[in-house]
Order: sequence, then structure tokens, then C-alpha cells
Amino acid sequence: MGLLAGKVALITGAGSGIGKAVTQRFLEEGASVVALDISEERLAALRRELGDGVIPFHGDVRCFEDNRRAVERAVSAFGSLDILVGNAGVSDGGLSLTDLTEEELDEGTDEVFGINVKGYLLGAKASVPELSRSKGCMIFTLSTSAYYIGGGGPIYVASKHATLGIVRSLANELAPDIRVNGVAPSGTQTGIAAAPSLRRTGGQGGDTGALAIGNHGRNILQMAVQPEDHAGAYAFLASNESRTMTGGVINSDAGRGVMRGLVE
Repeated sequence: MGLLAGKVALITGAGSGIGKAVTQRFLEEGASVVALDISEERLAALRRELGDGVIPFHGDVRCFEDNRRAVERAVSAFGSLDILVGNAGVSDGGLSLTDLTEEELDEGTDEVFGINVKGYLLGAKASVPELSRSKGCMIFTLSTSAYYIGGGGPIYVASKHATLGIVRSLANELAPDIRVNGVAPSGTQTGIAAAPSLRRTGGQGGDTGALAIGNHGRNILQMAVQPEDHAGAYAFLASNESRTMTGGVINSDAGRGVMRGLVE
């Protein structure tokens, strides 16, 4: 039996990158998963690849009703909800404050914070009743940008600093019934996209705004970090093996915190 046998998880941003890797690992550990993503195409591919253990749910994390309905889907399909993984996120394309136009700053801040911060809070709000019943847990994807600069521009870095505040605040508020922790990956080969208003054709991030990060030369372990490299941290935090942990963050960062100079 796996670490998460019999558990039910809702994972946002599950169609690609770290969210997809965590979904696959949770299934391997015995969990059932509702996978929320804004892309129907990614969800269809996820279902084809991972099978009946995952239920795809098309929705926008910025909409409370979508979060609420995803929770209801988990309960109707599997009988409960034990784990929320707040993972959906976008970047700011690495654009600096001085490089941003006024319009980009206005719209981009709303988009990045809407997904990276508001999306986490709405998911948490929608999940609290069921997680209180199950004595479950929340896990949020942070970033080394929750602690340091160098992993994006000021909009993204500010949004990830905010997510650290979410972990600490909710861990205090929701104890003792719900544990709240985070995972802070360093640069990972996920192709995370920039918010739509911050995508520049031929500019930073290319035509789609996808950032190429996680190259082996940008961390002290000299690794090309893959999404799967972080999945074990989520499985541990979701399991009873971490039952004494709340308000904490696992820095799955290939040594980012002990490097000299600026890195991703």
C-alpha cells in the first residue's frame, strides 16, 4: 500500500508541469485525484495517460464557484476530500518594473496575483468544510521566489512571497483540524507560461511567454530539474508521515538557498 492509500486529493494546475507530476505520484501512492485545470486539452491528455484514477475538472482557479464545484466533484465521486494541492500558477515573463508598460503592469499584476494568490485563497476557502471533516491538509506550490529574487520579475516574486504568507496564516487559522504546508521548487523544466497580458512576440519568453528554466548550470547540484523531482515532497506532506508538520515549507530547490550570486 502506498503512502496515500484511500486518500482523495484535489490538485489545481494538474494538466502540466509540477501539477501533472504530483497527480501521477499521488495515483502511484494510492490516492484518487480530481485534476483541475483551465485547459480542456491538457485534461483530456491527462485522462488518457493516467486512466480512471483521475477525474478531470475544467475550471478557473480565479472563480470561487469552479473551486467549490471541484470539491463537490471529489466528494460525489470518492466520498470525501483529504488533500488540496494549490499549484496553478503563471509567471510574469521575467519582465522588470522599468521594462513593463503601464498597461502591462496594471493587467499583468491582476492576472498573476489572480491565479497565484487569489486562486490559492479561493481553493482553500472552498475546501475548508470537507478538509475539516476529514482532518486533511493543504499543500501549496511556492517557489524559491517566495524567499529570493532571481526567479522572475517583481510581479511574480511578490506573488510568491504572498503565497508564503498564505501557508503561515492558514496553518495558524485552520489548526488543529487542517495542516497547511508548502513546497518551494527551484527552477524546473516546466515551461511555465507568462500571464497573457505579459506575453511579447519575439520578446522575453518567446511567442507564448513560456519560460525555459531549470537548466543544470543554474543550481549547485548541476541538475536539469524535472517536475517529477518535486513530487515526493508533496506525497510526504500529504501523508501521515508528516502529521507533526504545519506552517512549514520543503525547499526542493537543488541548493538554491546556499548559492552565491543570482540564479533561478
